[in-house]
Amino acid sequence: QVQLVESGGDLVQAGGSLRLSCAVSGTTFSRNAMGWYRQAPGKRRELVASISSGGSTNYVDFVKGRFTISRDNAKNRVYLQMNSLKPEDTAVYYCKAETFFKDYWGQGTQVTVSS
Repeated sequence: QVQLVESGGDLVQAGGSLRLSCAVSGTTFSRNAMGWYRQAPGKRRELVASISSGGSTNYVDFVKGRFTISRDNAKNRVYLQMNSLKPEDTAVYYCKAETFFKDYWGQGTQVTVSS
């Protein structure tokens, strides 16, 4: 059974930093592309950043230069380092694992950025 567990969400002031972590089990993690998504109240879930099995990264424009996605295949974890946080970054952040058969999601972690 594939499981993803996010952690690291918190309340932080604008300009601050957070590091999100996603622990993955039940799959050959090193073979999976991984992604971080977010969903703000009343909005659709959107991609934030992704990382391939080979380590190639992709970011959406509104986080470029502020967020960094990384992975540790030895620990079966993917991270999202978030710097220079803005109130508009407030959302529930979700981790996604892409396997051969289907995509799997975690339960999300709340990030709240106060102005």
